[in-house]
Amino acid sequence: MSRSRLRHQPQLERVIELLGRRPRSDYDIAVVRPDGSPVVLINAPFFYSGRPMPTRYWLIDPVLNKAIGRLESTGGVKAAEAAIGPDRLRRAHHAYGAERDALIPPDHQGPVPTGGVGGTRQGVKCLHAHYAYFLAGGDDPVGHWVHKRLAETGDAFPFEPPTKEEPTGQAGAGRQ
Repeated sequence: MSRSRLRHQPQLERVIELLGRRPRSDYDIAVVRPDGSPVVLINAPFFYSGRPMPTRYWLIDPVLNKAIGRLESTGGVKAAEAAIGPDRLRRAHHAYGAERDALIPPDHQGPVPTGGVGGTRQGVKCLHAHYAYFLAGGDDPVGHWVHKRLAETGDAFPFEPPTKEEPTGQAGAGRQ
């Protein structure tokens, strides 16, 4: 995204308030609350400085950030990794990285972002990044797992995620 393509300039002050600083790269707003308040930013693959930005989707909603922080503080990262398994997680990382990498011009010289969700190559580093990707429409099983946990406590974002067939390698596997 180029600076001229920022479509949400009227929201810039709110984004600054939620981030606690000015954005350091081009972005758009991928998800908003019913009142229009930004929830998830979608970032360009590079900071204005040219440094790679591996985190494509950034959760900036303070309510969701706190709820996910509580989930992480009680072992949520390890629980999500165990529940999801390495194959499904690897597919999510690959899809995330491929989406981000498709925005990098083929003639780009210099460092490029690496990894998948939040820049991670394997495992789960941050439930916030996975949930942001999920809310923005990414097929992220960790984000779906987070959504279910948040729904149990009444903290989930107010939408019904699509029901998807989860690949398990077993015939006759049910929907999640």
